[in-house]
Amino acid sequence: MVSANDRRRSSRRSTRRRSGRAPVVFTSVLMIEKPLTAEDVDFVTTLHGEERISFVVLLQPRGDQADVLLRAIDDVAMGELKEAVREGEEPEGSEAREPAEIGLEYSLRALRQAGAEAVGQVVEDHPLDKLTTVVEEAGADEVIVLTAPHYVEEFFHRDWASRARHKVGVPVLKLFAHSE
Repeated sequence: MVSANDRRRSSRRSTRRRSGRAPVVFTSVLMIEKPLTAEDVDFVTTLHGEERISFVVLLQPRGDQADVLLRAIDDVAMGELKEAVREGEEPEGSEAREPAEIGLEYSLRALRQAGAEAVGQVVEDHPLDKLTTVVEEAGADEVIVLTAPHYVEEFFHRDWASRARHKVGVPVLKLFAHSE
């Protein structure tokens, strides 16, 4: 069932493209859980070829978005046993805020240096509710979820991308973040 909001968003996007020209700026909401690497920046800024792109970056620190046990299982599944042992050391709550803000600023600066427009914020609570609001307010064309693999959550469709597909009314692309 298509809601009135979905029809308005779809109509707005098709109106921008109806003239035969691409939209002036393609807007992507980029959900991340850690600062972008150079490879991540290159990848997301070239997804749409030469089209101008604007990013709204939502960073939710990994320590706040998943259960420690699930993260440890994911690490073991990927053969990263040392990471599994250190899962409990990752900052959470207010301790995660300052490193997250630094990581967000680093990511925004890297996107801008690559020629994209970029704004963003650290998300502390309810990332999918925030995502839905940001998609609507920004008139976003798509959502890109860029995270490390989360096998347990993905298997049960509880990962951000799977859940976002049912909420936001725009295409959701799931990509795996590069390691440092």
